[in-house]
Amino acid sequence: MKTQHDSETAAAGQQVFTACAFIWHEFDGVKKVFLPKRAATKKFLPSVYELPGGHIDFGEDLVAGLKREIMEEFDMRVSVGDPFAVFTYINEVKQSHSIEVIYFAQFADPIEKIEIHPDDHETYGWYAEDELERLYSMQKGVDDLEFPHVKKAFAYLKGVAFNFGTELDDD
Repeated sequence: MKTQHDSETAAAGQQVFTACAFIWHEFDGVKKVFLPKRAATKKFLPSVYELPGGHIDFGEDLVAGLKREIMEEFDMRVSVGDPFAVFTYINEVKQSHSIEVIYFAQFADPIEKIEIHPDDHETYGWYAEDELERLYSMQKGVDDLEFPHVKKAFAYLKGVAFNFGTELDDD
């Protein structure tokens, strides 16, 4: 049963932890990422493709919370690997500061069993690295905070080191 802790629940002035999964699968030698499209009825990022995951409950382990979210939203078990990215953003709808951790993952159940719950998502797709820029530019823009981390995940899958560089403050 789904609990109410979504992106629309007010958390004014609070920090909120979210865990997301870069769920990948290889199709005929091509690695692709699973990206569900948020329901059009969502107040925060309606009809936008995103990495699956969600908010972590108070006191909940990040990986356990991520597995719970994937089960609630897709009726799928997921094997969670290492985290590879963390970023923050302001959620204007919740009026909160979100800290998002992204993990590598793969579905533990057959991908043919993915179920879409219309309150959460409209549809989903599997996207290769060369399709990402078009998808993100149509949806959120390639300056979206999630975009470079999805690209980074593909680089890691290819065994390529990925570095954003280092910025030093003069202070």
